[in-house]
Amino acid sequence: MFKMSQTNRIRFFLLFLIALLVVQDYAQAQSRRKRNRNNEKEEVTIYEIDTLLAPIPMQRRIWHENKIDKAQERADLLDGIKDQVINLFGDERSTTILTQAIIHDVDDLQIMIENLPFPDIQKGDNTEMQSKIRYLNALNELLRKFLADNRVDPIFYKRLVQNFRELVIARHENRLMEYVRKHADIYTMTNEDLLEGHPDAVSYVYTEMGKKEPVLMIRRLSQFAKYPYADVTIAEAAKIVPNEVYSYASSSNYILSSAVRRSKDPLVQTIVRIAQESKSPLKAMAFLSDIYNKRMTIAEVDQITADHDLFYKNLVRLKLQNEDLGSSTLSSELQYRSLKYVRDMNDLHDEKDPIRFKCIEGFSPEELYFIMVYGQDEIYTSSFLGTFKRMLERMDTTMTTDKLLEKLHYDKFRTFIRMCAGYNTLNRFLERMNPESRTVLMKKFIANLDKGKEDDLEDAVDVADAFGSISDPELANFLQREVTENYELAYRNKSLKGMRVYALLATLFNGLKASDNQEALRKQSEVLDLPPINLVPYQNLVNDSGVVYQQFFFYGDEDGKSSFNNFLGNFKDGKWKKVDNKYWTTLYSLTGKKVVIYANLPLTEPEDEEAQKQLSTFLAANNIVPTIIVHRGHSYHLPVTLENLNRNTRIVMLGSCGGYHNLGTVLDYSPDAHIISSKQVGAMNVNEPIVKAINTMLLEGKDVDWISMWKNLDNYFTTKLPTYKSTFNDYVPPHKNLGAIFIKAYRKLAEEESEDEA
Repeated sequence: MFKMSQTNRIRFFLLFLIALLVVQDYAQAQSRRKRNRNNEKEEVTIYEIDTLLAPIPMQRRIWHENKIDKAQERADLLDGIKDQVINLFGDERSTTILTQAIIHDVDDLQIMIENLPFPDIQKGDNTEMQSKIRYLNALNELLRKFLADNRVDPIFYKRLVQNFRELVIARHENRLMEYVRKHADIYTMTNEDLLEGHPDAVSYVYTEMGKKEPVLMIRRLSQFAKYPYADVTIAEAAKIVPNEVYSYASSSNYILSSAVRRSKDPLVQTIVRIAQESKSPLKAMAFLSDIYNKRMTIAEVDQITADHDLFYKNLVRLKLQNEDLGSSTLSSELQYRSLKYVRDMNDLHDEKDPIRFKCIEGFSPEELYFIMVYGQDEIYTSSFLGTFKRMLERMDTTMTTDKLLEKLHYDKFRTFIRMCAGYNTLNRFLERMNPESRTVLMKKFIANLDKGKEDDLEDAVDVADAFGSISDPELANFLQREVTENYELAYRNKSLKGMRVYALLATLFNGLKASDNQEALRKQSEVLDLPPINLVPYQNLVNDSGVVYQQFFFYGDEDGKSSFNNFLGNFKDGKWKKVDNKYWTTLYSLTGKKVVIYANLPLTEPEDEEAQKQLSTFLAANNIVPTIIVHRGHSYHLPVTLENLNRNTRIVMLGSCGGYHNLGTVLDYSPDAHIISSKQVGAMNVNEPIVKAINTMLLEGKDVDWISMWKNLDNYFTTKLPTYKSTFNDYVPPHKNLGAIFIKAYRKLAEEESEDEA
């Protein structure tokens, strides 16, 4: 293969991707032209006429005007403006796609439905009226689902509307089952109303979806639990997410519990027995494989789960056995149990090591490893370093670190390497293996990132984040070369996911050299086809009235109450007006630009969630959409905060670990969000200066410039608050959050390709 410089290789990767998209566009454009030329010679079908052939009868006009048209108006007004455009601010492509699907394509469907001929009906036969009302009712249901969706995917709705059109035509031409057999997918299932009167088609779709997407389907079990085809979904889901099957088996809802209990599948019946016989069935579910394979009785499992340390050690035993059955349940339980040890160590951070690390005394290297990787969301730097040190100390002289990973079946090894890089222990870990093994491991670290589903990016995000922390130039250069080689392998294997992943990693890695250079980051944003990485424009944060709205989420534990009081202390400088409510506090800026901050009161649990609910209801009722969301609580509270994000959220401050799943969820709700996160639990004395710095820029009407802001904060903690300098160093600013940038860029590429295919 001919030689290229590293810079030229990276440029080639991106040019190749761009060229690929251009070629796709050109080929599809040629195909469209060819079809258009052919269509010029062909007679236009009844399905393509864009004007009504006859007046709409009164019975159906109500469906058009009072239901479908009104639903379209509500969709149009989602952005606050009635202009026949569903505006997803900052995303012109998605705006165009969604407007076409929900406004224009639905209009076309209304005309097509009215124009459908029914030539064979006899006088007095009501078939035409009933059929067309059925179609209009189904179309109205499609719009209702869209309006209820707070995580709108434009490509999904484009395909859903297209599927609707094809289903109507297939039904009208009496070939519905033929179509369904070729399209037993999420779109046909979502348009299920068009399958009314065809139970065989419904059964086929649900059966096939139960085989292909059991996790998706088990979460919708309530929609079809009473039908026999639910058995397939339940049996398939039991292999992957047995805990969800257990929750239905133990449900007070008779229809749901009966659906599980009637299953004849042996694994499902084992889950039913656990629900009926175990003293602690939720804990016992982690040992489903032991019980199912008759290695243990339910009573023996109950004895183990009664002791926390014994419980944890046996979870590790199952991991070392590389048990696949119920692996997601096992991992969830390991995370929950690991976090207990992490919190114990964190709470004792001021104590001497013998006291602080007593809870993990006597644990094996394997058990300590899992505490670190599964406790990543909350582990302090010092807790990680203490656990890591003990892991190395407890490895006997015959065990090298590569042998340890081999024994662990490389479970979450990329996460561990990323953590080691972040906590500056990677060299110490790599030194405990020979050079050849080191090379093999780091090759493995980069390789096979294209495996799994298209949207499975956890490993790639770990690699991206790790690279941002690696300071060893030799290792960094080695990894960059590996990225190059894996790109070329993906190209030879025609792996589009692989080409995307490795081209984006190459671009991000190259950009690290200029991560504090405004112009370089601006250019990188353009190359990645993303909004600015280095800043959030002020105009993207204000609403139509020129107000920046922020929402802070506090929780009712002791930390939350302390954090809330500390937070309010930043707004007593005469620049803010404070107004209290039963459930929340509102802060209004008195100088500079208009900024309004809403913060729920940290009422004693569970009233804190009621306070958040009341505040969110108030904001929705008054059409107030915060563009800045700040989470002030432990990681286990985070899911509640994330549910309140929306597409207009531009800055999200997690204040706790920004691991892959958290980053992915944030970007599901808010695709253009800039994310501030920490490698460990957030600290009040770091959060407040960050919040203050953001608001200082907003009051002056300035863009939120991460580079200059982070430099100023670094100076502040160095000179004014050195005690918290190391904690501040664990915070990751948006322009250096490579994991978040990677996910955004990957999804952008995938979305463009999906749009071309749709």
